[in-house]
Amino acid sequence: MQRRAVAVYAVLFVLVGAAAGTLTATADAPEVSFDNPAFEGGAGDSFEHDGTTYTVTEVTEETSESHGATTTTLTGTIEWNRTVEESATWANGSTVTYDGNDWRVVIDGEDPTAVTLQDQLDRTAILENDSNADNETVQSDGEEYVVVRNGNGSATLVPAGEYFPEPEERRITEGETIEYDGHGATVENVTASGATLRWETIETASTGLSQRGTVTLDGTDFVVIFQDSSTVSLSSNMDSYEAQLAEIDQFEQRMSGLTRVRWTSLGFVVFLLAFAFMPSRY
Repeated sequence: MQRRAVAVYAVLFVLVGAAAGTLTATADAPEVSFDNPAFEGGAGDSFEHDGTTYTVTEVTEETSESHGATTTTLTGTIEWNRTVEESATWANGSTVTYDGNDWRVVIDGEDPTAVTLQDQLDRTAILENDSNADNETVQSDGEEYVVVRNGNGSATLVPAGEYFPEPEERRITEGETIEYDGHGATVENVTASGATLRWETIETASTGLSQRGTVTLDGTDFVVIFQDSSTVSLSSNMDSYEAQLAEIDQFEQRMSGLTRVRWTSLGFVVFLLAFAFMPSRY
């Protein structure tokens, strides 16, 4: 009688365990998906958000093995062009490079509205190109002179101000746009201490994409979902994403509970069978 009762209970626990195992094996795990994602595509595909075009430049699948388990990691990169404001300051009295030449910055007055660029003459080159002049100037009575020799070798001291040509000057007014360093730069502000130039340039920015990660584009958060090894989706519907995560978490808790039920049932079956075949003292 004892063994019959044990057999009935053992069969009951076997059925319970089998049912739990069947549910665990056949249940479809929910996955995150979006009905109308802001973007869905692969490498080379683009989409527009707030006037900016974003391009997915790559989608990469990497596989690694650890302790016999294989892990697949999906990543990607997204790029876009953005406008960056740059500036430069021409300090009064400094030397700047402009239009392929070196210029001395001259700003006159306490409330100037323009900046003057004076050509920096290469005096050494001028002297070296003149076969009648010494290669260096000389000082006499506090004045600078150039030694010029005639055909007989007689030397004449020519004041440097007379010998060298007047340097070229360029006057640039406040608000004027010039070609500077390959950009159209505007002289925005001129003060007694210097002139400020501003211009805009286009640069390429990028950010990485990871499975179920978030990426912020122009102030908007997007969740990233890789559909497969070549397709990625971006959605700004964070409420839907959080709800799906909660559903997945609930599913995993249920599967964990069913797994515990299966192993607990198996444990009871083993215990009952062991109990049934224990020798009786009576």
